[in-house]
Parts: sequence; structure tokens; C-alpha cells
Amino acid sequence: MSLQGKTLFITGASRGIGREIALRAARDGANIVIAAKSAEPHPKLPGTIFSVAQEVEAAGGKALALQVDVRDETAVRDAMAKASKRFGSIDALINNAGAIKLTGAAHIELKRFDLMHQINTRAVLLCSQAALPYLKRTGGHILNLSPPLNLATKWFAQYSPYTVTKYGMSMLTLGMSEEFKAYGISVNSLWPQTMIATAAIEFQLGSRESFKHARTPAIMADAAHVILSSANRSITGRLMIDEEILREHGETEFDHYRFEPDNQATLMPDLFVD
Repeated sequence: MSLQGKTLFITGASRGIGREIALRAARDGANIVIAAKSAEPHPKLPGTIFSVAQEVEAAGGKALALQVDVRDETAVRDAMAKASKRFGSIDALINNAGAIKLTGAAHIELKRFDLMHQINTRAVLLCSQAALPYLKRTGGHILNLSPPLNLATKWFAQYSPYTVTKYGMSMLTLGMSEEFKAYGISVNSLWPQTMIATAAIEFQLGSRESFKHARTPAIMADAAHVILSSANRSITGRLMIDEEILREHGETEFDHYRFEPDNQATLMPDLFVD
């Protein structure tokens, strides 16, 4: 399986899981469009579109760094056009950009809910619409970083506003997989089995203490690679867990994905995973 010569348009790729997916594909010799807001360094979060572009090139890929706000329709459509002009096609869209606030319905600020809805659910719709003319030519992939639709009430009890925006992404996955069947486009969701150790999570939690219960973003990147390498819509429409899809493709050892490989502390399941 190789993504050599394929063009991946990745939102939110300046750090974390998006960056890791970019670097994994770059090692195959893929073209990576790094579409994110982070053109200037964040005081507490490492990574910009330009630093990741350098890493992509060093890993063996070709990079195009584009500052894009996924809430801005004009900016998104312009970025897709620039990507196609630079690389000749778009073979995959990875909707990785996200916003999170784990607050219940009684106390969530509406402007914060609006932000989550715009960056999570609405951006998947916008970016998929904008990428569609290009993906039609390649019979490509759309991959949304969103969870299985777990309707256990505990996932709604404490932070239903966030849950709604992430489940909205997954419902779009199911709908677009059927709607885009005639174009040969595959649409999937991918979600981690466990907490993933990223700078954004560290920023949210205030420390790395919980990372002994976490895996690195590499497991999500390897799982995304399997999905994006699939052909003929063989797995389209599935809302997949990283460990699940890797096991299906022969992976049996997962300790090397631990943030602390020598630490056998119990891994913490991610949100929406029982």
C-alpha cells in the first residue's frame, strides 16, 4: 500500500494528528496540502503550516502550506483550487480540524457552540463540497475524524453540545458515502480507541500526567494510511476505530504506540468509546 504521488488536503494539519497523518503519507512520497490557521507560532502549542511543510519535504513528500480558516467558504474553495493547480489533482480530503469544549447544555456559551458547530460539522460539509469536483476525477477519499455513533446516554449527559457537533460529522460520513457512490468516492470516519497524546490535549488538561494512559498520534496516522490506501470503495461508509482497522490488516502488537512504551498502565478509552 502506498500513497506515492497522491495529493492529500488535510485541514488542521499544523500539529497533532493532522501533522502525523501528513508525515506518514509524506514518507510514501505523497503531496500534502497543509491547510490550517496556524501561520504564526502559538505561545503554548508548537507547529505552524510552514514548519510542517518543512517536515513533509524532509520526509520525502511535497508540501503546499496554505493558511485557511475552515469556516470561510471563499478561503476553502480558493485553497482547493490552489492545491489542484499545484499538484494537478486532489485524491483525498482529511477533515481533521476540530474544536472542543466539554460543557453541558445548561452552561455552554452559544458563541462557543457556534464555533464547535462551524469547525466540526459545518466545515466537513463545506470542505467536502469544495473538494467534490476534484475528487470526482480521481474517485478519491474523504476521511472525517469523528466517532462511531454511540447512543449511550452517558455521552450526552455532560457535554451534549460537543457530542452533537462530532456526531454530525459522522452522520455526514454515512450520508456522503451513499450520495457520492456514483462518483466512486469513498467516505469514512476514523476515531481513536484511546486518548491520544497531543499538545492540544496537554493544553486542555494542563499537564502530561495522563499521557501515561495514552497512545501517540502515530496509530491514527497508520490507520488513516490503511483507509486512504483502500480501493474500489471496499470499506466506504464505515465509522472506524484506529485499532480495529489495523487489526483487520494484520497488526497484532500495539505497545509501540504507547506514549510511554515501557509503562503498562491501563490505557484510557477516548470519548464515545465504551
